[in-house]
Amino acid sequence: MESTELKEGSHPGINTRVIHHGESFAKTTGTVMPPIFQSSTFRQGNEEGFDYTRSGNPNFRILESVLASLEDCKYSTVFGSGVSAITAIASSLKSGDLVLCEENLYGCTVRLFEKVFSKFGLRTKWLDFSNPSCFDEIKKLSPAMIWLESPTNPLLKVLDLKTICTKAKENQIPVVVDNTFSTAILQKPLDLGASLSLTSTTKYINGHSDALGGAVCTQDSYWHEQMRFAQKALGLQASPFDCWLITRGVKTLPLRLQRQVSNATSLANQLAKNEYVQWISYPFRSDHPQYEIAKKQMAAGGAIITIRLKANLDQTYAFCERLKYFTMAESLGGVESLVCHPATMTHASVSSQTKEKLGISESLVRFSIGCEDVLDLDQDLKQSLEKLK
Repeated sequence: MESTELKEGSHPGINTRVIHHGESFAKTTGTVMPPIFQSSTFRQGNEEGFDYTRSGNPNFRILESVLASLEDCKYSTVFGSGVSAITAIASSLKSGDLVLCEENLYGCTVRLFEKVFSKFGLRTKWLDFSNPSCFDEIKKLSPAMIWLESPTNPLLKVLDLKTICTKAKENQIPVVVDNTFSTAILQKPLDLGASLSLTSTTKYINGHSDALGGAVCTQDSYWHEQMRFAQKALGLQASPFDCWLITRGVKTLPLRLQRQVSNATSLANQLAKNEYVQWISYPFRSDHPQYEIAKKQMAAGGAIITIRLKANLDQTYAFCERLKYFTMAESLGGVESLVCHPATMTHASVSSQTKEKLGISESLVRFSIGCEDVLDLDQDLKQSLEKLK
């Protein structure tokens, strides 16, 4: 991977760094945007060291360089999807290892651990990492890894990452933080002590709902080598075309997030006052249970809002379908606003008992706020909520 070190005395800002990505691997053309290196094979002995795209491609390196700069870290490795990035990390463990997981994780992460990796002897234990009792469990169980999300999906629980990572480090336990909801613009897990920062680049990093990708960032050369090995050996590599799209998309990430966060803040405050909303979760509202932690470790509250309606399953589903500017879909982070019904969509594979325990009820709704005019989004939500009568 290209070095991302800045020249002495220069301190370009984040907007500059995501736009000026450095090496394009096409020096003689003067191209402003790097080309797509849609090749599976490279001539043996070329000066850049490429041989086969499964083990490296110019588009991978360009995107990895941008993401490492964004995360302020030494190493970044890109993968074919967020799930591929999860698989790469999990593949570094061995049969019998125990992973302590935050109990409210992305549904596909839960499914991977419980339905796939369990068959190979990987063990998991699910804890509420917002409860201080988790520290006793860390010391007592001595897991091989701790796996966190913050804010969590879909309840937006905020975890005290610095304290958890400090406790883990005392026991020499690596910590993974899925930072998809925040990106390094709003939160830097590695600065808070995490070993690995995981991101689904499909979401905010790309921002246009047209490419799949994932990435793992780290300061540790050991973990970097583990990720590069998994990328090559397990065939988890990204697509050159998708990397090109994501490299294009990340250039506007700070601008998009600024608008999305502004819209989300306004809409969260409006939804909180609506008579048909029973409960709302948004990290930068003072009524959020971990509001003080969120203010301490996040630059802003993000662009996801979760609510619980005063409605049954049919009414809740109908509410989602009535929305005009919120497409009902499972993803998030794009310029367009989306609405999701977690119980039947993102967390459909999670058992009913677990959903009930976590609070993923039939009336729970998750919004991914986009870049539209906030007045249009507000009116759209109000017209659908009014029909709950």
